[in-house]
Amino acid sequence: MKAAVLEARDRLVSVDAALPRLEPGDMLLRMGAAAICGTDIRIWRGRKIKGVRFPSILGHEFAGEIVEPAGHAGWRTGDRVTICPALPCGTCASCRAGASNICDALIAYGYEIDGGFAEFIRVPKAFVEARNVFRLADGLSFDLAALAEPLACVINGQSLMGDLEGKSVAVLGTGPIGLLHVMLARHRGASEVIAVQRSAHRREAALAVGADRAVTPDDAGDLSVDCAVVAVGAPELANLAAHIVRPRGRISLFAGFPVGVETPFDLNTVHYREQTVTGAFGLTRAQFEEALGLIAGGDLPVDRLISHRLDIEHALEAFALAEQGSALKVVVTNG
Repeated sequence: MKAAVLEARDRLVSVDAALPRLEPGDMLLRMGAAAICGTDIRIWRGRKIKGVRFPSILGHEFAGEIVEPAGHAGWRTGDRVTICPALPCGTCASCRAGASNICDALIAYGYEIDGGFAEFIRVPKAFVEARNVFRLADGLSFDLAALAEPLACVINGQSLMGDLEGKSVAVLGTGPIGLLHVMLARHRGASEVIAVQRSAHRREAALAVGADRAVTPDDAGDLSVDCAVVAVGAPELANLAAHIVRPRGRISLFAGFPVGVETPFDLNTVHYREQTVTGAFGLTRAQFEEALGLIAGGDLPVDRLISHRLDIEHALEAFALAEQGSALKVVVTNG
């Protein structure tokens, strides 16, 4: 099968790989679409190393068709599905507290399990038994279904910020994740959504998916908002968020930041304004299900995220495109 294999840092190669080796009870999917995430880029370039193994197949945003249901009740060859790509242990303190996304022993696609940038994908028995396999609604395309995972992460981040009804929200950074934040904040009843982005074409993209205004970081200093989401790992934007959020407002440090880089953050602003600052990581199964429902129901214009579609034969070109600032969401397809 064709696959994009990460052999080492900065070394992603297109190869003819063996079919996934199945254990008893494992399903096998034929990949329909796999979307490239910023995390995939960071792993490829060695900027994210925890849990990464070599060689491996990246990709945690994907959907496909069952070719081997392995006898699991309710599933048949030809069923169209997507996979919640993270499996918590269910017993650690985080899981018991309802925060399975930060499970101490989380198992995830693209890390412990080979991911979606291959013609065929293994679904471990444990994922099936945990109900991490979701059937696609009629008419829902593989490429849109693949966006359930990033949207679920955005749902997690915004849920930690609390109710956004009637609140003004600034989204700092409008790559694919930031655009999902714009869409979801609008859907959740924000009174105003302001995109903060240096790139002109990404400001335009934010306006196209529901932002009321789009400004550059240089022009954002005079903003005054109830909530801010830092949706790109640029440390200077965390400080900007603190300065534009009103007293008792909320700041979500949604993006991961470079390891070892000192981050300027005005602690006194947070202190004296009594701001609430939250992190955000990953997703739960329930949030994945919610995201898939929003996409299937047409509640968010997620189709506007996808700027490029390339066949698995051109996976390396797809990664190169995704790394460029001109692309939004790049999707790898399988025929």
